[in-house]
Amino acid sequence: MKIAFFSDIHANFPALESFFDDLDSQQVDAVYCLGDLVGYNVWPNKVIHAIRKRSIPTLMGNHDEALLEPISKEAPQSNRTLTRSLVSDENRAYLINLPRHISLSFVTNDKPFNLLMVHGSVKAINDYMVEDYPEAEVLEMMKSQQEDVLLCGHTHKPFHRVIKDESTFKHVINIGSVGKPKDGDPRICYAIVELGQSTSSFNPDTLSVTFKRVAYDVEKAAQAVENSDFDNSFAEGLRLAK
Repeated sequence: MKIAFFSDIHANFPALESFFDDLDSQQVDAVYCLGDLVGYNVWPNKVIHAIRKRSIPTLMGNHDEALLEPISKEAPQSNRTLTRSLVSDENRAYLINLPRHISLSFVTNDKPFNLLMVHGSVKAINDYMVEDYPEAEVLEMMKSQQEDVLLCGHTHKPFHRVIKDESTFKHVINIGSVGKPKDGDPRICYAIVELGQSTSSFNPDTLSVTFKRVAYDVEKAAQAVENSDFDNSFAEGLRLAK
């Protein structure tokens, strides 16, 4: 089973187009989006339309969740206010009703092998699951959900961490960001995870994780920000991947 996971598009349609172009060449069996379709750029509706057109199962991200809040609580030129003004009523209704977790259960080596998708962490939609997150807390979260693999986004910094838990191994995979990388590499980032009947929680090497980096027209996305009411710092963030 070959599964693609992507996240944090943040209304960056040129980046999403490049992602789909690359994805179509990967021959994956399934695709999941871990949220944050909107924010920081001018194409939220085009991004949402493209993902819905492909019927991709999608989680709610914290920027999607923000559309639940009354617009009057934000400053007139804030990211959230500008995003709210751009998102259509139909697309807002889609975003605020997205699920917060998606779980996949497999049987490998005649034993259950479970994957949990979140945006931030099991604790909160806006929790930063960084690579050095306290090990004991990670294991507690994963044990509470009986998961072998935790997939997340939100930090925009990809990593694959393996944690030994007595005789088994747990995997934490932060899949990075398609539309707003923050690891110094402006190319889009997504993850492909492969598992099969050899996959086992007793052997960490039996789960294959590949991070895909793909170039896109960063300047087009940055200039769209600069030609809008969004803060120009968001454009520099795209160029510098910070």
